[in-house]
Amino acid sequence: MVTAFVLGGGGILGAVEVGMLRALLEREVVPDLVLGTSVGALNGAMVAAQPDLAVVERLTELWAATARSRNVYGDRPLRTVRRAVTSGTHIYSSRPLRQRLQDELGDRTFEDLPVRLGVCAASIERAAEHWFTSGPLVPAILASAAVPGLLPPAEVDGEHFLDGGLVNSVPVGRAVELGATRVFVLQVGRIDRPLTVPTRPWEVARVSFEVARRHRFMRDMATIPDGVEAHVLPAAGTSARDDSILAHRDFSSVQTRIDETYAASRRYLDDVLGGE
Repeated sequence: MVTAFVLGGGGILGAVEVGMLRALLEREVVPDLVLGTSVGALNGAMVAAQPDLAVVERLTELWAATARSRNVYGDRPLRTVRRAVTSGTHIYSSRPLRQRLQDELGDRTFEDLPVRLGVCAASIERAAEHWFTSGPLVPAILASAAVPGLLPPAEVDGEHFLDGGLVNSVPVGRAVELGATRVFVLQVGRIDRPLTVPTRPWEVARVSFEVARRHRFMRDMATIPDGVEAHVLPAAGTSARDDSILAHRDFSSVQTRIDETYAASRRYLDDVLGGE
């Protein structure tokens, strides 16, 4: 059996994946393959580097520290406006995120990891899905998490990348392609939430992205071959409030999201895995 953890994108909602990881690792479900997109690339790299329960404590502290400092998306409004005007492409600097990743992962490479890891990003020049599987971890994760409009495009080896969620937000199909026979999908809760017709200009982009993202995910789930188990873990502590224009800055519910999703995922795993 080849077990894959697929960690989807979702910004601040990525905290729920910590609760899912705790539930999985407590049951001694350990991955042979980890695939991550955007914030899922960050969480995924951490678990690929340390595939045991101790990583949950590290991730919880990482999310808590981010909530306390608010430095990833914490610039003052005037500074974000100034950066948007001067850059023309983004409102936040990528330096705080780069520093946090450097603090956690240092100069580690994909080759250093005990578990195989793939990180998805969107290549601008090739207009294509790109998978980082070798070389330094930090640049790959920055590329995968370069949210359009919020962070600048990331440059790696002369090529420019945007958030992997644009091309493959929850890469279930990739796990199957790579030989996974049991897939645990760690998604952030948006997939099940009904979409409504946008009524404001800034809602149009969000809804358009969600339509594309959900279509890709549902198509991949529908084509999973016989003989491959796929388990979509339940996210808790999310709501339509998380779709607001400033939701990406709200870290106030991080611990609640982790705890509630852990409880929901534990119940789910008890049901589907039983005494395994």
